Amino acid sequence: MPVRQLPETVVNRIAAGEVVERPASVVKELVENAIDAGASRIDIFTDGGGRRRIGITDNGGGMTHADLALAADRHATSKLDDEDLLRIRTLGFRGEALPSIGAVAKLGITTRHASEPHAWSLSVEGGAKSAIVPAALTQGTRVEVSDLFYATPARLKFLKTDRTEAEAIREVVRRLAMARPDVAFTLAGEERAPVTWAAALPGAPGRLARLGDILGADFRNAAIDVRSEREGVVVEGFAAAPSLTRANALGQYLFVNGRPVRDKLILGAVRAAYSDYLPRDRHPIVALFVTLDPQEVDANVHPAKTEVRFRNAGLVRALIVHALKDGLAREGRRTAANVDGAVISSFRPAFSPRPGNWDWRRSPAYPASTAPSYGSAATAFAERDQSAFDVGMPTADVRFESAPAPDLLDRPLGAARTQIHETYIVSQTRDGLVVVDQHAAHERIVYERLKASLAQNGVQRQILLIPEIVELDEATVEKLIARAAELETFGLAIESFGPGAVAVRETPSLLGKTNAAALLRDLAEHMAEWDEALPLERRLLHVAATMACHGSVRAGRILKPEEMNALLREMEDTPNSGQCNHGRPTYVELKLSDIEKLFGRR
Repeated sequence: MPVRQLPETVVNRIAAGEVVERPASVVKELVENAIDAGASRIDIFTDGGGRRRIGITDNGGGMTHADLALAADRHATSKLDDEDLLRIRTLGFRGEALPSIGAVAKLGITTRHASEPHAWSLSVEGGAKSAIVPAALTQGTRVEVSDLFYATPARLKFLKTDRTEAEAIREVVRRLAMARPDVAFTLAGEERAPVTWAAALPGAPGRLARLGDILGADFRNAAIDVRSEREGVVVEGFAAAPSLTRANALGQYLFVNGRPVRDKLILGAVRAAYSDYLPRDRHPIVALFVTLDPQEVDANVHPAKTEVRFRNAGLVRALIVHALKDGLAREGRRTAANVDGAVISSFRPAFSPRPGNWDWRRSPAYPASTAPSYGSAATAFAERDQSAFDVGMPTADVRFESAPAPDLLDRPLGAARTQIHETYIVSQTRDGLVVVDQHAAHERIVYERLKASLAQNGVQRQILLIPEIVELDEATVEKLIARAAELETFGLAIESFGPGAVAVRETPSLLGKTNAAALLRDLAEHMAEWDEALPLERRLLHVAATMACHGSVRAGRILKPEEMNALLREMEDTPNSGQCNHGRPTYVELKLSDIEKLFGRR
């Protein structure tokens, strides 16, 4: 077949296939154009998931008659001052959005520039432009797209339901709204109730307000301000406390010079920063904004401009990890109890009686065995009265201690007052009470000690007088022996003891007496999930976390008052003590004011 030049219409449709993937792609390109035009308010309307109609109205600078004549031509743009593609300072720069949309849909543009006496209108249908005619518009630009993909019917088969396409549009607008909190957005359509995000104040408070409007009040309450800067690269934003997580990584947002992008770089960096705080199957929520010289990032590596390439990707990753770790360490004692109303709501009565309509004897807590029989003449008043004091057997091993020292009440975690169910320490502060999970708290303390010891001079070991022989299946033994050098770094010296057995000769002294068999089985399970791409440091910390769990105070151990107070003091001095290394909170706090509200005292 001979070589031939493709017709202009076919060329435009090929270009449209790269730029216009679905209705959400159209919305993204048009909203980015509005932002580049300096708009402070953008209204988006869709119908049929964007398939039937998309309307974008902004109050930006608009276009002159001459600009409008070129706007729908391929590779015509007003966003490049010169021909240097390494100095991109706008969201759009290729000049392909409008002609690509016009090649596969019916496109209408109405715009007015401040220097023009009135607005101008242009239509593009199937790639064919109409004449420019006068129109009525107060300010800015209005773009309408209808019958998307009518010129390429085969593409319609690849679209999903109207609801799914509408949700994709919503996600695109959400990301752009997070990137530009100074711009007001309204999203409306037949598929949804109108949503408006008002323009926020400049700076971090305004950014957090916009993120809270989009990601929810839970994120606003749990948000930790993070920032890191080096060599002209600034990473800032907000990260949720470890108590707020998701089952997937869709709650992680990255913006580079104001451009929403999806990058594997952030996934690895966030996973590394949160590795000491979250369970393996949970993911944090973060919104990070990277600002750097445009020459240090290539925004021209993806047709839809959703990916970028950094000149120094290692520096950006290191800054992201540092910013997140620094913020999390700074707020190390924040837990679910401290950032939302979960604790308060769990204490509220299940039944709220109306005034004058409540009988204490009908309380669910009233002992059923002694509940009076209303209407029974045989039940004497005295018997009913005395039955109120019959509360049944104690439900917990409560042991109250003597009055605490006044200086301990002023400590962040207060003075230990009792231990209940041989698992939880209850302490009293000056303005409330704290409930501590003794195993989770000690687990974090041991873990941080192992990390500190490893960083300074290595983990101290204790040699077993008689090596402990642990029998395992051969596959597990091979995994452990293959990682023997890494385990020895943490003071766990093992060697093969024939097929299906491992000899443990040394253990970390921090763990004291430990169950070597259970420890090795847990380590083998974690190693099964590793791959060679996982850095050695991360693998070592996984080992430390597993060892810490086995070397901690177990639930069910009775503690003396001095032991409970010593644990509280160590928690106060330990970084990241708000969560154990599995991501569970180590304590919950209830303020006195909250308790008074529960009892109607305020």
